[in-house]
Amino acid sequence: MIPLRNRVVVDGDACPVKAEIAQTVRDCGAAALMVSSHNHRLVPEPGVEIVTVDAGDQAADLYIANAITRSDVLVTGDYGLAALGLAKGAAVLTPRGKRITEDDIDGLLAQRHHSARLRRGGKRTKGPPPFTEEDRARFLQKLTFLLRGMQENQLP
Repeated sequence: MIPLRNRVVVDGDACPVKAEIAQTVRDCGAAALMVSSHNHRLVPEPGVEIVTVDAGDQAADLYIANAITRSDVLVTGDYGLAALGLAKGAAVLTPRGKRITEDDIDGLLAQRHHSARLRRGGKRTKGPPPFTEEDRARFLQKLTFLLRGMQENQLP
């Protein structure tokens, strides 16, 4: 089992920065827990624990919600899971490098709810823009900053 200090917990099903996370945790002396469904096969690497869950709709999210702790960094693009991570005291980072905080989670959840209502009503909503190398670089910078800050006991 991975120690609880300086751990990155990853919602691995649709995460475009898994390789970068693996390299960053090794560089920072941390560890990663990547959780995905059977539909998304992840390859174990040094410093990275892989957990595969059922293919159920929320199986990975439920596993992560139960595993996350105050000393973790959660990487997810799912605002519902981000809210659960924040409630447990974890730092939350999207794969695009945006830090999600208590100050903005309510607005993000409201936006998600509004978009879901539009889609249920037959409207088309705009998806996210294509993932770029700038997104990747921003993510790496923010993750490294969070892990180094945690090691120095300066960040939650």
